Amino acid sequence: MQIMFIIAQVLHVLSGVFWGGTTFALARIGGDTATPLYKPQMGAAGVAIATGGLLWFLLHRGSFGTQEHVLGAGAICAVLAAGVQAVAYVYVPHNLGDSNEPEVAKLRHRTATGQRIAALLLVVTIGCMAAARYV
Repeated sequence: MQIMFIIAQVLHVLSGVFWGGTTFALARIGGDTATPLYKPQMGAAGVAIATGGLLWFLLHRGSFGTQEHVLGAGAICAVLAAGVQAVAYVYVPHNLGDSNEPEVAKLRHRTATGQRIAALLLVVTIGCMAAARYV
């Protein structure tokens, strides 16, 4: 079980760092380059959520105290962030290049807004993971 915990922890941290990093970068730059990052970003989100569930199973099953409440709130925010990003991707102007047409600009703004909402949710998620040990 020790090796499974270590592998799950490493995968959770690495995928979470990539997911959060790309989310924060896309939120900052306006989502213009969201298309090439969508699949890796959603893959990392899936791995982070799945390994988080595995870690919950390994470390927190059978108890539901304050620490689990905090971690649960963070997990809900993470799932919501992935959902927001998946929905925001629908608005990405695929294969439109650097066109500055008003409709393309509007779609890019929606994509950036989705990334910003997801970034805020991931900040809450990270805060919950950091604080859970001390509550």
